[in-house]
This record gives sequence, C-alpha cells and structure tokens, in this order.
Amino acid sequence: MSGGAFWCHDLPLVLASQSATRRQLLESAGLTPQVVSPDVDERALEASIATSEPVALAKGLASAKAAEVAARHHGQIVIGADQLLVLGGKLLHKPKDRAAAKAQLMALSAGHAHELISAVAVFRDAKCLWVQASVARLRMRKLSQAFLELYLDKVGDQAMRSVGAYQIEGYGIQLFDHIEGDHATILGLPLLPLLDFLREAGFMMS
Repeated sequence: MSGGAFWCHDLPLVLASQSATRRQLLESAGLTPQVVSPDVDERALEASIATSEPVALAKGLASAKAAEVAARHHGQIVIGADQLLVLGGKLLHKPKDRAAAKAQLMALSAGHAHELISAVAVFRDAKCLWVQASVARLRMRKLSQAFLELYLDKVGDQAMRSVGAYQIEGYGIQLFDHIEGDHATILGLPLLPLLDFLREAGFMMS
C-alpha cells in the first residue's frame, strides 16, 4: 500500500489519529495514510507533560501520540496531531454531553476571542523528525438561547466530538463573526508546514 500519489518513502505513511477530518485533509493533498489510533489516555497524558504553556503542551501531546504509534510501526513515517482550545488562559476539552456543550458555547460567545492551537509531529521509530504548532484566533458572535437550542438540535452528537462543540466546516460556521488563521489549522492539522517538511525531507515529491 502506497502513501498516495506524491509519496516517495518505501513504506506507507501512518496517521496516528482517528480524526476523519485530518485524514481527509491529507487525502485532499494527495496523501493516503494508514490510520492507526494511538493507545494513549489523553487526559492522563496531558497531566504528565511538564508544562502549562498551551503551544508546548500541544506539541507534547502530538509528539506522544506519534511516538506511541511509531513504536509499533518500525521504519514508517508517522504523523501525530493534537488540538487545544484556550479561552482566557483556560483549556477547554470536548464536552461530555449536550448540557456541557451548551455551557461551552455560551462561554465562547460572551465576547472574547479564543485560540485554537493545532500541533503536528512526525516520528520514525523513537526519533522525532519534526514538530510544529500553528495558532488560529476565533470570535463567536452573541448567540441567543433559541439559536443555541436549534444549533444543538441540528448537530446532535457532533457537538461532543470536538473541542468547543463546533465544526467550522459545517453548521459551526454560523457561530462566528471573526476568524483569523489558516483553515487547516482550525480543522486540526497545520497542513502547509507539514507538506513543506515532508518535501524537504524527501518523503514527498517536490
């Protein structure tokens, strides 16, 4: 199995993530990754990383996921990724239920911008070949209670599948009045820097 039309490495590319959006971003760029779920407890992993600085934390999480999968896929190029949402210096996580999703959306729509920090790491065996993070800033408009209820009715369980309770590529775009940042970063993968690295490293055609 190859890694896609532009892939040059002898072994297939591996994506250490179950995110369909990240897989689709790579596929849209002509890469066909083998998808492998990292065997990690994300909250325990977050607590074990000795930093509270969000960019460093995101890089550490992406690296740990890539490293865990790379240890099981000898010689293969493994991409790990992670995304954090920061509001007023506080990390938000995926909501556990509809009530938590609504509470997050109310907090995010209180007038302050939040940051999405997306990190990506590339590993081969036990070696980190490259790691980088990109930041996007987003501001939600003031949401009415009626709109919040309608939005949550429309998206259903999707609200619990992403940090912030939204997917900007779908109905979530309705929530915002200002966005600064690369679209792929907002979706959870700094794609352009990743592609640049893969080309420079000789893993992709240049």
